[in-house]
Amino acid sequence: MEEKTSKRRAVSRYALISEISVFSALIVISFFFFILSPSHAAENDAKNAAGKDAKKEQAPTIITSESLTADNKAKTALFTGSVVAKKADTTIYTDRMLVYYSEGGSGSNIDKMEADGNVKLVRGDRVVTSGKMVYYAGTDKDKTDERAIFTENPRAAEGKNVVIGTKMTYYMKDDRSLVENSKVFVVEKEQGTQERNPQEKKPQEKKKK
Repeated sequence: MEEKTSKRRAVSRYALISEISVFSALIVISFFFFILSPSHAAENDAKNAAGKDAKKEQAPTIITSESLTADNKAKTALFTGSVVAKKADTTIYTDRMLVYYSEGGSGSNIDKMEADGNVKLVRGDRVVTSGKMVYYAGTDKDKTDERAIFTENPRAAEGKNVVIGTKMTYYMKDDRSLVENSKVFVVEKEQGTQERNPQEKKPQEKKKK
């Protein structure tokens, strides 16, 4: 009888632990959805705002990774393993990303992101790679301060043109960069070559009689 009772207690404890694990997982998933989903106010502002810049500001940030560790007290979320963060036309790839967020009246806002390991930012034809990156979202009143700072062998390429330096600061709103100790490699077109409009017709040569 004592053996059966102990087995029942063990099964009950296992079931309780399983329920707690499932509940914790649901909390993490709920937090993940909460921090990355756009608020109702943002959706209403996006409808009323005009222009592409307004739509980009209202766009949600979607982050995927192999694992997520959320700390509600510290208001941080740690993403590890094949991390991909995407917002509008900008995508960031990295091995590890620590996100700092703040809670507002209508939801959560990302204030800062720290990326570490094989960092790559892609925006249109521009590709920036580095060992580390720190992203600042800027304030609600001044989005011009939104920027990404790249360190540890940063390299920016646009087409065949390449810029390297010790530190790169990319201002997202203004689409401009500040590079310290920069070195630029520019590939120019060969002289004498011209692009021809395919719609233009060559003049017909007169036939000799």
